[in-house]
Amino acid sequence: LFFVLALICAFIKARNHSFLTGKTIEDMLKNYSTTITLSLGMMSVLLIGGIDISVASSLAFSGMCASLLMREGVYSSTLVMFLVSIAIGTLCGLLVGSVIAYGQVIPIIATLGLTNIFRGATYLVSDSQWVSAYQFQASFKQFAQTNTLSFGLMNNLIFIALICYAVFFVVMRWTRFGRRIYAVGSNPEAASISGIRIKRIKLVVYTMMGSFSGLVGAMYTALYASAQNDMATGMEMDAIAACVLGGVSLSGGQGSVVGVLLGALTMTVISKALPLIGISQFWQRAIKGLIILLAIIINILAQRALQKNQLKAREI
Repeated sequence: LFFVLALICAFIKARNHSFLTGKTIEDMLKNYSTTITLSLGMMSVLLIGGIDISVASSLAFSGMCASLLMREGVYSSTLVMFLVSIAIGTLCGLLVGSVIAYGQVIPIIATLGLTNIFRGATYLVSDSQWVSAYQFQASFKQFAQTNTLSFGLMNNLIFIALICYAVFFVVMRWTRFGRRIYAVGSNPEAASISGIRIKRIKLVVYTMMGSFSGLVGAMYTALYASAQNDMATGMEMDAIAACVLGGVSLSGGQGSVVGVLLGALTMTVISKALPLIGISQFWQRAIKGLIILLAIIINILAQRALQKNQLKAREI
């Protein structure tokens, strides 16, 4: 995928020389840091063989609630704003996880229903109104445009995304919890026999996905300096696409943090590059959909080939 990404960048650079300049790269990563971060949470859900299409709605609900509290003067701190949004998102994820793990509801059905619930709740709490830029604290609006967290090295939102990936890389590669996530997705029966509490793992993973939604909700409102009821609509599909492009199996048990990062960067480059080479916005969604479809087909074919090789190896 790294070489595919390099080829795409080279092609776009040849068509538009303004692409891949220092400023362009920073703006591109900053503007898509929300999708890049959300993809990491989606990875954990897909690894256990689940799916969560309610993340964009819980993101909007978390970001809106936290923004309304700042507008009303409950707090003025950027840190508190982020913590409140993460807390609300975590509660949303806990609800999703409870319905799926202990309610035994199929993930796609549960998250489809909760998508409408969270989005409807966003309209209700805001009374269908926006939170505009002038209603936010100046420090919060400046947060997405400055680089204070990294001591001047990179934009704050990019830094947050990289920290999340670094922490998640360690968790998934070298901790017992990470191994249990892979085990649940690879073979639930064997995981249960080995003593892994599958329901608890599912609950924790979906709750963690909610935390990511809350974090991205705060990032999103800071980036655009506004909170809208329909914000982040469709972002869940971009997150799923990034995971699939990065090699995460839709049936669970396979995928890596590095692969998801490359997949997210690929989606970022495609989203940024298509307008630069003059492709209409109406075609952009079709092209992204085609990329997702091709990635899924390649993913399925690769899994089948791997399974055949494993069967042959066992026979030998």
